[in-house]
Amino acid sequence: MDWQAIWLTLQLASSTTAILFVLGLPLAYWLATSRWSGRFVLEAIVSLPLILPPTVLGFYLLVALGPHSPLGHWYEQLTGGRLPFSFAGILVGSVLGNLPFAIRPFIAAFSAMDRRLIEASWCLGASRLETFCRVTLPLCWPGILTGLVLTFAHAVGEFGVVLMLGGNIPGITRTLSISIYDNVQALDYATAGRTAMLLVGFSFTVLCFTHALGRRENLT
Repeated sequence: MDWQAIWLTLQLASSTTAILFVLGLPLAYWLATSRWSGRFVLEAIVSLPLILPPTVLGFYLLVALGPHSPLGHWYEQLTGGRLPFSFAGILVGSVLGNLPFAIRPFIAAFSAMDRRLIEASWCLGASRLETFCRVTLPLCWPGILTGLVLTFAHAVGEFGVVLMLGGNIPGITRTLSISIYDNVQALDYATAGRTAMLLVGFSFTVLCFTHALGRRENLT
């Protein structure tokens, strides 16, 4: 078992989930409540990674974050390092690739909430931020938790984007999925099988949790 790859994968999945929690909630809330007629365009962009081949997304990110791009050049001037083939680079790819897995459950949770509760909070003198923290978040928490769990689980199994953007550098960009690929290439099917079984068990546990959470929410 490649414990270094396991640790790196957990770091990547945890960081991705935390970033999408902070940045995804405001975006999802705006998408769920906005009356802007062009909102569907932004929703389509957010959902694009669901149907876009991961290698395509990884290729464009490799070009966009490379040292010859404005963003890549700015990052190199600021930090002295490069985004491609680094942990920061695969983190950017993981965040963008997992965006719909967080945003879509968030939107569904916010859309299902009774707007009269929010308006009642406003009438009682609570600010928008206070209403969001004390009313909206607690009521929508099951849906938000579902999005966070799905994001973490999908980030654990990330392959195409990570491989295109980060390559295969042990301790830096080599995640569990890439470790399985390497083991198969080396004809080490026993190690690949153990790692794959670990991911199967993890995925099954996550699915059971999300289905149980959704069933409980429906019953309440």
